[in-house]
Amino acid sequence: MKIDTFKVEEWFNKYEKDAVYDLADTCVEPFSINELLEFTQCKDCSEIFNRKLNYGAIHGSERLKKAISSLYKNQGSQNITITHGAIGANQLVMLTLIEPKDKVVSIVPTYQQHYSIPKSFGADVRMFFLKEENNWLPDLDELEQVVGNDTKLICINNPNNPTGAVIPDEMILKIVEIAKKSNAYILADEVYRGLNHSGNPFSISFADAYSRGISTGSMSKVFSLAGLRLGWIVANDDIIDNINHQREYNTISVGILDDYFASIAIENKEKIISRALEKINIGKRILLDWANSEPYVHLISPQGGTTAFVRFESSLSSMDLCKKLQQQTGVMLLPGETLELDKYVRIGYGNNFEKLEKALKIFSAFLHQ
Repeated sequence: MKIDTFKVEEWFNKYEKDAVYDLADTCVEPFSINELLEFTQCKDCSEIFNRKLNYGAIHGSERLKKAISSLYKNQGSQNITITHGAIGANQLVMLTLIEPKDKVVSIVPTYQQHYSIPKSFGADVRMFFLKEENNWLPDLDELEQVVGNDTKLICINNPNNPTGAVIPDEMILKIVEIAKKSNAYILADEVYRGLNHSGNPFSISFADAYSRGISTGSMSKVFSLAGLRLGWIVANDDIIDNINHQREYNTISVGILDDYFASIAIENKEKIISRALEKINIGKRILLDWANSEPYVHLISPQGGTTAFVRFESSLSSMDLCKKLQQQTGVMLLPGETLELDKYVRIGYGNNFEKLEKALKIFSAFLHQ
């Protein structure tokens, strides 16, 4: 099976090790194990050291699935399976559902999995581009035309990476109605769900809103535990059963330590999300103050998640700009071309605010040159 180069991940592999100021990072400041246990005031956690390192629960422990179910309105343990990160979750969904020539509509910009994996299966992939003039929200009339009545799967990322746009709940319900016309599945990559910057931090999940809605999530963004490499899929019983048939060939189980620490974190979701949003709001204010004072950039204020998509004015392409900026200054940004849109860069703002401020000043000086 041939598949396109994963542009975002290859960019990180090539440039992250040499970055002095990494503004491409999408995570809130991560926990150490000691910090997690202290922050959650975990009691009797020493018992983990006596556990045998066997395979553990195949589809995830009941404790973990019960914790995950608390993130949704209508989902029980039977509606959840545990995966190796959201990256494993998204791939499993597509391996289960997509056949050659199936029509897949992917809302872009997004994580490249959503269109490159189905393309590699021989699917008919239609990329539906979000527009800055629409505040990075989908035009539903245009989306309805693209989806039509012959789409097998719609891929959505909410809150959106890289733009930080959050689809309003009423728009989610309208997208569901569009999907129903072709009986399409909706794969909603919801790894940033829980990090809306105002109001309820949790948008409606597509898994709760639609019988053929499938939600994927992980510990990486909302819970600051990317190192656990643990994610999940939430869907109706039949979909989960079919996914688990596929899952036996590539997962067996996640690590019991990952399962254990993820359970502790999600059981303390209110405290951890409050911490995350506090840090995000600090970084967002720094970013917006900079963007509002910098004439060579334009930014639609992100409403969720940890990333912003910044348009810049320069004769350079986004890749050339990011290469030269890092070579000359050590500031790492992610070029929009890796996300299918030139003249933009993605900036993460949830971590190390002193470096964020300094790096943005360096970026301004580079643009003014």
